[in-house]
Amino acid sequence: MRAITIDLIMKPKHILCLALVLSGGLLPAGIHAQSNVESAIPPTDILARTTRLQNVPTNTNLPSLFLIGDSTVRNGRGRGDGGQWGWGDELATLFDTSKINVVNRAVGGTTSRTFYRDLWPRVLAMVKPGDFVIMQFGTNGGVVNEAVLSPSARSRGEIHGIGDETQAITNIITKKFEVVHSFGWYEKQMIADARAKGATAMVCSLIPRNSWKNGKAARSGADSAAGWARDAANSVNAPFIDLNEIIARQYDELGQEKVNALFVAGAGPHTSLAGAQTNAVCVIAGLKGLKENPLAKYFSEKANDVAPADLSQPAK
Repeated sequence: MRAITIDLIMKPKHILCLALVLSGGLLPAGIHAQSNVESAIPPTDILARTTRLQNVPTNTNLPSLFLIGDSTVRNGRGRGDGGQWGWGDELATLFDTSKINVVNRAVGGTTSRTFYRDLWPRVLAMVKPGDFVIMQFGTNGGVVNEAVLSPSARSRGEIHGIGDETQAITNIITKKFEVVHSFGWYEKQMIADARAKGATAMVCSLIPRNSWKNGKAARSGADSAAGWARDAANSVNAPFIDLNEIIARQYDELGQEKVNALFVAGAGPHTSLAGAQTNAVCVIAGLKGLKENPLAKYFSEKANDVAPADLSQPAK
């Protein structure tokens, strides 16, 4: 069976074009400046695994880039089970890992709320001055607290927006009292925590799904997780990468038929290896499109061919 790989093709005055090329095999899965340890994870829902391999920096003498988010950043154990990959597992090849660790700490099924509550403390404990954090949340959500416990119950949703509203609950999953905040509140807290450790925190909007409207890739609106991520980042002057729009413009150029191959059929927003590689390149384009790119000196030669994202003009 032929697989789909990615070539980078530059266009003058354009962000980048990702051409899909049928070939005999996929690009090799990304290398990582990280190692694994087995550890217990507090379950964020009743379907969560109790243990999972957790990535840690390989060389603690180097600065580290920590990636946090959900399964669109790291799917499962990051091994491509079911053909599903997150973009965080393909980002390391675009960095010079002799200069920086790229540590993917994303966990599937999480929201900004559950990651902050259950997983962020372990990441923050590793963060040191000169490190970096890139976060991407919003794929998951739902209600703040389920009314009835069931196999599909999650109770992982946040209050919409970025405000300071709260809701006090007894979590039906954890059986514990919890004060729930807004989506943006959690992101702003993680930004503040990282800064307090001397690190630079950046925010991405969530990746788009394989959804189409009038021949164009569907975007997430301003009153959604994509907009709240932008608002949270802007409210505290954190670098923001509009990954939702950057990737959507690439999908527009490729067309729905080719984009179908970037996703795993029947797996919702989850991407194939080619899709994860596409999204990882778009992260680099977004970083290069920042007014000040704090990670520029750590890019690998492979990233040299990626042009900066330019969203200054409306999509065609």
